[in-house]
Amino acid sequence: MPRSLRKCLIHVCLLVLARATLMAATSEVSVHVQFVDPPKTAGDSAKPSHKKQAAAQRPVTPSATRTVLWLTPNSPEARQQAQAQNSAPRSYTMVQQGKMFAPHMLVIPVGSIVSFPNKDPYFHNVFSLFNGRRFDLGLYQSGQTRSVAFNRLGVSYIFCNIHPEMSAVILTIDTPYYASPDEHGDIHLSGVPEGSYTMHIWSEATSPEALQLLTRTVTVSAGENPGHLTTLGEIQIQTAPSMLSEHLNKFGEAYDKRDTPSY
Repeated sequence: MPRSLRKCLIHVCLLVLARATLMAATSEVSVHVQFVDPPKTAGDSAKPSHKKQAAAQRPVTPSATRTVLWLTPNSPEARQQAQAQNSAPRSYTMVQQGKMFAPHMLVIPVGSIVSFPNKDPYFHNVFSLFNGRRFDLGLYQSGQTRSVAFNRLGVSYIFCNIHPEMSAVILTIDTPYYASPDEHGDIHLSGVPEGSYTMHIWSEATSPEALQLLTRTVTVSAGENPGHLTTLGEIQIQTAPSMLSEHLNKFGEAYDKRDTPSY
């Protein structure tokens, strides 16, 4: 065998071995989420109170568990591997029924298609104008379905232009490393390769501005920790009105309750 070919084969074998070692060096990532009340203003503190001051920390409620944390690798090679491991784009359904979207939250791979069937006996107008997939499906009647391809990463807040009480969220991501908190506020991600990541978090319990401040770089290490556990500590989420609780119509205007249908 020519020496040049032998060197090439050895180089390829070393690359394969290095990649296998990288993939084998994984860790379980643990994070605790704590929801806290916003700080009181000077006016609030001046008000007399005859009741014992309540704790600033809030228990984890069903609405607060509508929280997702995901890790995006920072190195190009690790990001390609994560995208390859992520679920392939597929079809999802978010039903409109009883003036509600079901499910209320979806986490989907980029490129997936979501259908919005109208199972109510009246018209709906589904739209989204946030930083994820922007669209306006227009008015369509009971029994009809319209679909959207979510080919852009980000958070899409879903509303109906007729019924202001209807809201949902779709998170479009390109990583398999994501999870939601349990009833105790604990988040666990398994099989995360060691390396540098950007940590993102979304929660219905606060505003997009507050969530942006929680984005940060973290390091996952498979090191010598027992059970290969990486603990990222506690994340405090300051509760505030979210985009889902306070929003405008598709024209950027407040809903006119006089024009809101009774059905």
